[in-house]
Amino acid sequence: MFDIKWIAANPEAFDAALARRGAHPAASSLVAMDEERRSVVAELNAVQEKRNGASRLIGQAKAQKDEDRAQALMAEVSGLKDRLAELEARERTLNEHLRTAISQLPNMPLDDVPEGADEADNIPYFRAGESEATRPAMPSLGFAPKEHYELGEAWGGMDFETASKLSGSRFVVLKGQVARLERAIGQFMLDLHTNEHGYTEVQPPLLVRDEPMFGTGQLPKFDGDFFFAGHGDGRLALIPTAEVPLTNLVRESMLSEDELPLRFTALTPCFRSEAGSAGRDTRGMLRQHQFNKVEMVSITTPEASRDEHERMLTCAEEVLKRLAIHYRVVTLCTGDMGFGAQKTYDIEAWLPGQDSYREISSVSVCGDFQARRMDARYRAADSKPRFVHTLNGSGVAVGRALIAVMENYQNADGSVTIPDVLRPYMGGVDRIGS
Repeated sequence: MFDIKWIAANPEAFDAALARRGAHPAASSLVAMDEERRSVVAELNAVQEKRNGASRLIGQAKAQKDEDRAQALMAEVSGLKDRLAELEARERTLNEHLRTAISQLPNMPLDDVPEGADEADNIPYFRAGESEATRPAMPSLGFAPKEHYELGEAWGGMDFETASKLSGSRFVVLKGQVARLERAIGQFMLDLHTNEHGYTEVQPPLLVRDEPMFGTGQLPKFDGDFFFAGHGDGRLALIPTAEVPLTNLVRESMLSEDELPLRFTALTPCFRSEAGSAGRDTRGMLRQHQFNKVEMVSITTPEASRDEHERMLTCAEEVLKRLAIHYRVVTLCTGDMGFGAQKTYDIEAWLPGQDSYREISSVSVCGDFQARRMDARYRAADSKPRFVHTLNGSGVAVGRALIAVMENYQNADGSVTIPDVLRPYMGGVDRIGS
């Protein structure tokens, strides 16, 4: 969400930022709409002032027993009242149109975000002193690796056929050792982020109103991408990510600067229609309508948000390092970034069964884009209210971490060795599927 005053003062910069996101220029139409709105407001104020003045004169005319004058003034006030109603309705309409138009525009990318059309234009990211050698090594299995669903189905631990009977495509039933391994991965990540990374664990609602979905940018632009449930007071959305309830914990709030940063984490089911992915990743668990994910959300000051972005990336990377799974980090280009992001890092885990890297975490800084939509502010040291900056990141997707563990730790006999860090969560079991 953007400040129309800033757009009016910086139309060329605004349109240039939209162009980097592949969007059409919008500054002139938005400014024209705002000028019309302000013109209506100015007339509304003038009519209101005239009406108030006429109302005062009615009292004076009646006090002077000038009934003709009083009646004429009353007729004038009645006409002004009708005009006020028309202007107020017009102002509401223009406000709504302006808000809707602005709310469907993507966030402005930071200057250091690479330009590009799609994932082919993303660029590798390393911090100073980092290299491939500082990350877990790619495994040398010594045999033709299987994909996760081949392993899981062979043990009876992944059942896509029954899930299809229950719910349709893009669902899975996990059983036995595979179900326990997925649970272990999620618990490990929660413990890591709460005990070592300073996040507060939250168990949020899985159903939210439209307002929180608007606040984090899912609505109105992507209305068709989610599942909704009926409710007596209106529909509720099944959360596509815990980013929605966690970020909205500060909606319509005035925080103090001393409270920041706030850091929240949650392990929740997530629900996505995957409307734009027909025909992609139809086998296995890579792209599901329902999946578990550990989410991280940070609420910071503008001055701290860039450093918080790097910190959050480190927290997500640590999951892969502890699991000793080879990965790479890429900076997303302007054409591949999410709607609400200013800048995004993707962590892509190596999957031997697919012989490719696949995204397992996205970590984004959103600036004040979401805060404006949520009306989330803090009072700075100078006592002036300012919008907070918000960040979100997967810490990480549990289902995809399960895939990565199974494919990277598979053995020639079809069993899977349990990574050392997960064995306490597995009751000491060191191998499954054998």
